[in-house]
Amino acid sequence: MVTYSESGVDIDLEAVTVDKLASKLKSTLKYRDIITDSGHYAALVRLGDKAIAMSTDGVGSKILIAKMMNKFDTVGIDCIAMVVNDILCVGAEPIALVDYLAVEEPNPEMASEIAEGLVKGAIESKIAIIGGETASLPGIIKDFDIAGTGIGFVDVDKIITGEDITPGNVLIGIESNGIHSNGYSLARKALFDDAGYAIDDKMPNGDTTIGEELLRPTTLYVEPIVRLFKENYKINGLAHITGGGFTNLKRLKKNVGYEINNLPEVPEIFKLIYEQNVPLKEMYKVFNMGVGFVVITEEEEADKIMETLKEYCNCQIIGKVIEEDKIVVKTFEGTKVEY
Repeated sequence: MVTYSESGVDIDLEAVTVDKLASKLKSTLKYRDIITDSGHYAALVRLGDKAIAMSTDGVGSKILIAKMMNKFDTVGIDCIAMVVNDILCVGAEPIALVDYLAVEEPNPEMASEIAEGLVKGAIESKIAIIGGETASLPGIIKDFDIAGTGIGFVDVDKIITGEDITPGNVLIGIESNGIHSNGYSLARKALFDDAGYAIDDKMPNGDTTIGEELLRPTTLYVEPIVRLFKENYKINGLAHITGGGFTNLKRLKKNVGYEINNLPEVPEIFKLIYEQNVPLKEMYKVFNMGVGFVVITEEEEADKIMETLKEYCNCQIIGKVIEEDKIVVKTFEGTKVEY
């Protein structure tokens, strides 16, 4: 069996590492009025009756796919998406971002392509890229790495942290367009190292190549979610489904659980990875499996919210909040996995 840890990424060890780091940094929180606990999607700093939301993230080893395809004009979109989608999860509207590009050696043509994606992602998200840093780091960086730090604003009385989530609430899942920007170490090991596929091999459906599917840029959820904010719907929680799959829901509120039993059709790229001897439980722990964002709301609000969302994207009720502190997911094979 092929697992994430065997591909070089140990999620559990990462969690311990983050906890060690975060525990040392908590002593700095006393200097400002910080609203959210560490571990949420974005941090919130109170400024009067408003709060600044901040989040930072990168694209990860998806850049290796970009290098394999010699195509760099989409990873900038991924960088924007990974940051702004997180900012949305506290009820904030993203407004600006700074980027960090670290390179082994300067490459103007590659940088220009990366910038194309950053601009496209910023335009779709309606944010300003207000600065950044480029560093040449031979001996430290291999090829390049890109990350971004974004900010957003929200009225304090409209912050969404997940504290209002209660059993019986429903989960509205918004579809992803594929693998987004997480789990690439496992995907590369399963597809290229173990199965022996090439980047330009056709997908089973024959419409695209494996490389094109893997490089498909992360969906930006800003427009539909900000529209929900403006409609003042009752939203109890928001989750960006990234690395960790549906265990991301645990970041919203402790001592509740989630039963997920009505997921949309799984994109073919996930089925292809699964066929390379990757356990189903691992698939749903690592990947988004076709749902990139989740809105948690009262059952009576769900129809109105979905009616608005469907003006922008595909969505459906995928499950509900339960009292037991666990996550149970019905897989595309009809079996259940539990976390």
